[in-house]
Amino acid sequence: MNDRAVSDRAVSTPVTAAREIDPAPLVARLAAGPQPWVLLIDGRSGAGKTVLARRLAEETGATLVSLDDVYPGWDGLAAGAAAVPGIVRHGRWRRWDWAADAWGEAASVDRTGSLIVEGCGAISRASRPLADHAWWLDRDDAERKRRALGRDGDAYAPHWERWAAQEEAFAAAEHPRELADLVVRA
Repeated sequence: MNDRAVSDRAVSTPVTAAREIDPAPLVARLAAGPQPWVLLIDGRSGAGKTVLARRLAEETGATLVSLDDVYPGWDGLAAGAAAVPGIVRHGRWRRWDWAADAWGEAASVDRTGSLIVEGCGAISRASRPLADHAWWLDRDDAERKRRALGRDGDAYAPHWERWAAQEEAFAAAEHPRELADLVVRA
């Protein structure tokens, strides 16, 4: 783990009118390091993790795993986080079927190339040593909520506080922001 203060490794990135993070400087950071690589992207709900991860995967050709496919329901943040080391090591997990509110089929990805795992809970004490990069996304709380509820609307609104409590508990136990080697502010 890097002993530098978070402020020493925080970057503000340009954002578009839609408030999305410009991936170009982040792609350059990935290209400068060892290949293939593993990147964990974490942050609170609505911070922009999924959008950034998709753009990075498109730009770099990395395989992307979203923890939204792993969490076992609205109370599943801890279980999703616990699955990350296995995803990084073996490229396997079990999908959650949100419509059926039950476990779905097994899933896997090829682990010979670069991998991005994104979602709240991606960075933990167990997963961090397995990754080459771990990035925490910061965004204003009001903006995060607006983005998350705008994205998922009525499906998420009744669960916002419940999920936020899990995010807070996870952050207090695992300190993902402090484990990150880069804090991206949008």
